[in-house]
Amino acid sequence: MILSRTVQRTALTAVIVSASALTVPASAQAAELPPACQTALLETLDKFPVVDFTVPEKVQNVVLVEVLNLSDADQGAFTEAACTAWNDWATTNGKAVAGDLDTRYRNAAGPVCNKFARSALATIKKYAPNVPSATRELEKVAKKVWGTSMQKLETQATNADCRQAYNAVKVGW
Repeated sequence: MILSRTVQRTALTAVIVSASALTVPASAQAAELPPACQTALLETLDKFPVVDFTVPEKVQNVVLVEVLNLSDADQGAFTEAACTAWNDWATTNGKAVAGDLDTRYRNAAGPVCNKFARSALATIKKYAPNVPSATRELEKVAKKVWGTSMQKLETQATNADCRQAYNAVKVGW
């Protein structure tokens, strides 16, 4: 149950913070993170109270693997200042972002993979320009994780609609 919540938190954080930036060192490495980054990891899901938006399990797994395999250089983007800026922004904007995710998810056609991919990317594109500039290094890491994850998901997908959905969003924002 805790692992499932951690994976869900990881995946949602990945989507919201431009696809994964704040989830980088998962629980095994969380002690190495600055305090604000630990807070981001543990509390981001609560700051984005989605109702309908769903991250498919396959997406959760692929993103988690990508996040756990980040290089030391990528992990260096997780600074106290960046994570504090993220936490403040997420607290202020989380409900609006969650509402946008839910609306887009409900209105998207097709299977869950398409609903997730299209609604996630549209919401990221809408809100990414408003995330504080102090988080830009995190965003670079997120874009890298997003692109790699969507490429892997496209390759692994057995459903043509899912392949098409992941292909359509892999370039990111």
